[in-house]
Amino acid sequence: MDKDRIAGSANQAKGAIKEVAGKMTGDAKLQAEGAADKAKGKVQNAVGGAKDALRDATRD
Repeated sequence: MDKDRIAGSANQAKGAIKEVAGKMTGDAKLQAEGAADKAKGKVQNAVGGAKDALRDATRD
């Protein structure tokens, strides 16, 4: 598993927590930061998945 996938999953989790905390407290800035972190995590996860797929393809 690529390190980008791990970091991406961590960013998605962190973003989800921030987003919920922002909604609960009415803090629009925190909610927006959470959404941005989640999006960043999704991109990182996708990049890591592509790296894994490329690595697997070159091994065969």
